[in-house]
Amino acid sequence: MKEKMIVGWRETLSLPGLGINKIKAKIDTGARTSCLHAFRLETFERDGAPWVRFWIHPKQRNEDQIAECEAPIVDERIVRDSGGHEEKRYVIRTDICLGGQSWPAEITLTNRENMAFRMLLGRTAMHQRIVVDPVESFLIPFEETEE
Repeated sequence: MKEKMIVGWRETLSLPGLGINKIKAKIDTGARTSCLHAFRLETFERDGAPWVRFWIHPKQRNEDQIAECEAPIVDERIVRDSGGHEEKRYVIRTDICLGGQSWPAEITLTNRENMAFRMLLGRTAMHQRIVVDPVESFLIPFEETEE
C-alpha cells in the first residue's frame, strides 16, 4: 500500500468521470459519506439500469458556470446531516482524483447551494488513503486532469 497522503481540511480535486475538472472540497472526517452539490436531478433508464442526470455549479458563488453530469444510481439512502435532518439521496460511484492518485468512491447528491463547499469528502472515501491536518488548507498541488 502507498504511503498515506496528508491533506488539509480543504483541497481541490477532480471528478473526471463526471466531467468536473476542478472542485474545492471540504475534507470532512465528521461525515461518513461524501456528497456533491446538485441543484437539479432527473432520473432515467439506460440499458435497463437506473441513472441520474444532475446539474451542478462547480464553483462556489458562481451560478453562471453549470456542469451537466450523468451517472448510474448505485443506491438510495437516508442521510442525516449535521443538524439531524434526514433526507433520501441518490448514491453514485465515480473516481476521485487528488494528488496524482485516483480511486472510486460513493457520493450522495444533494443541494448544497447555501453551503461553503460544493463537495464534502467523507470518511469512507478517505479510508486508508488520507490523513487530515485540520489546521492546513490546500496541501496537495492541484493537477488538471485531461479530457
